[in-house]
Amino acid sequence: MSSGELLEIDPLELKFPFELKKQISCSIQLKNNSDNHIAFKVKTTSPKKYCVRPNSGVVLPRSTCDVIVTMQAQREAPPDMQCKDKFLVQSVVIDQDAATKDVTIEMFAKESGNVVNEVKLRVLYVPPPQPPSPVPEGSEEGSSPRPSLSDNGNLNASELLDNIALLTKLTEEKNAAVEQNKKLKQELELVRREVSMTQGGFSLMFVIIIALLGVVLGYMFKK
Repeated sequence: MSSGELLEIDPLELKFPFELKKQISCSIQLKNNSDNHIAFKVKTTSPKKYCVRPNSGVVLPRSTCDVIVTMQAQREAPPDMQCKDKFLVQSVVIDQDAATKDVTIEMFAKESGNVVNEVKLRVLYVPPPQPPSPVPEGSEEGSSPRPSLSDNGNLNASELLDNIALLTKLTEEKNAAVEQNKKLKQELELVRREVSMTQGGFSLMFVIIIALLGVVLGYMFKK
C-alpha cells in the first residue's frame, strides 16, 4: 500500500495468474482519506491488452472505489513470464459539486497548472494456483503403500523407470539362459557323435575277429 498525496492505492503491483487463452482480472482499491472530492483516471501502456472499469471517476471523501483491470486472453506467453506493462493512476482535487460525468482529460493536464498526483503500478505474471493432489481411496495411516498413479491412471515416472529396469534385467537373464541351452545342446550332440563312432568301431572289430576265427577253424578242420 502507498500513501499518495491524494489517494491510497492498493496494490502497487498488479498480479495476474497467467493462463493462455483466458481472460484474467484483478482489482485496484482507491481510498480517499481526505475531506475533498478527488477525481481519478487510470492509464496503461497497453490499452488494447487491458480493459479498465471504471477507467475514470470520483472518489468521495472518506470512501473507497474499486477498479477492475481485465487482461484479454493471450495466445502466447511472454519470454521468461516477464511483463513490461505499466499502469498510471492520476488523481486531482475537484469541486464537491462535480460528478463522474464531469471528469475530463483536461483536469489531468499539468500544462494547465493543475496539481496532479501520479502513482505508477507494475504488472506481474504469476503461475496459476495448482489444485491439491487427491488422496487415494483407502489410504490410511499404517496401511501398506500402494503404487501411486498419475491423473491418467498410469504409474508415475519413478515406478515406470523401475519397471523398465526390471524388465531389462529379466530379458537379459532370458537371453543368457537361451545361449546356455544352445551350448548344452551342442555339447550333447558332440557326445552323441563320439559314442556313435565308438560303437561303430567296436562292431567292425567284432566282425573281423569272427571272420578270422572262421578262417582258423576252417583250416584246422581241413587238416
